[in-house]
Amino acid sequence: MTTVHNIIVGKLWIDQSGEMDIVNHTTKDNCHLKYYAYSYFSREPPRKVTGVVTDVEGKVHWVLSGHWDDRIEGAKVFESAGMMKGDKPVLETGPSVLLWKRVYPPPEAARYFHFTVLAAQMNEMEESVAPTDSRLRPDQRLMEDGRWDEANEMKLMLEEKQRLKRREKELEAEKAAAEGRPFVPHEPVWFRKERDPYTGNLIHMYKGNYWECKEAQQWNACPDIYV
Repeated sequence: MTTVHNIIVGKLWIDQSGEMDIVNHTTKDNCHLKYYAYSYFSREPPRKVTGVVTDVEGKVHWVLSGHWDDRIEGAKVFESAGMMKGDKPVLETGPSVLLWKRVYPPPEAARYFHFTVLAAQMNEMEESVAPTDSRLRPDQRLMEDGRWDEANEMKLMLEEKQRLKRREKELEAEKAAAEGRPFVPHEPVWFRKERDPYTGNLIHMYKGNYWECKEAQQWNACPDIYV
């Protein structure tokens, strides 16, 4: 659970608390994490996380510890007396190894909306991508170049093109209904919507063929969405 503190008065800060299970549905291995809520009266350091990795039988293989805003370390278990489903086990572990470490924002992050390095790089251009790639959106590119007026004009043109396309689809649907035939709505080119077999949630599964089309530079299946 994420808790936001001092929304009205004081310095805004967030805290994480509660428990989480990350399940490998193939092997049935389970990573159980516990996030400790910050308290003025607690001896625990703030933002603390602990956890264990168990197999399908509940045997502990790894012990995890750290802080969710800085680093997470893991220690491999060599001897375990007791199972996680029963009494609290007594574990003999090896030395801790670094599993994850926070990458801090660059020095001038305040000028770039405090983006992380990853977030700042996600919109970098790449050669030979599909013509529908969001990095090719012209108004966004103009905005990044500081050409604000042109970006706003391009955004209006894109929105008008989207409205025209939506009206065309609505007319096609009405015509199909009047003629008593099925109407096929827009379908994603690279993904299909289906139920997750483990959670039952609707997800988008990759259909394949993107990398082959990229290598051959064959984008006939992509719709014309930009100006």
